[in-house]
Amino acid sequence: MTRTFDPIREMDRLLSDVTRTPATVAVPMDLYREGDDYTVAVDLPGVDPASIDIDVDDRTLTIRAERAAKVAKEAQWLSRERAMGTFARQLTLGHGLATDRITVEYTDGVLTLTIPVAETAKPRKVEVRHGSTTIDAMTDQAQVGSGEHQEQ
Repeated sequence: MTRTFDPIREMDRLLSDVTRTPATVAVPMDLYREGDDYTVAVDLPGVDPASIDIDVDDRTLTIRAERAAKVAKEAQWLSRERAMGTFARQLTLGHGLATDRITVEYTDGVLTLTIPVAETAKPRKVEVRHGSTTIDAMTDQAQVGSGEHQEQ
């Protein structure tokens, strides 16, 4: 099977290779939802927990951390692949999250943020009223209201 050359795709690949910085490579992240919580897990091995800074501004969550070199300045480097310096990662949060209840844990080089769904964004039951009869929208069963006769 032959592949056709796509110059746009090739240019995009080349530009992402060129613009990739060690910080973007060195900060992998997982994001998943479990029940009523979103979980963000960010790999930050070798980072001093005191250097971790997390900000929420409107709907933007910013995570910053610093990994300092622990090698003497006069060391002769043979290979240096681990990125050092300040790392940052930003996420745009959707509406309906309880950003005031975010919890954070840093264990074994993994920063874990748990972001709960706001109560106002959770699914809820809505009642439909018809005269004095209340109809449960979830079960479509009629309930008699205030001493009236039940409708069939």
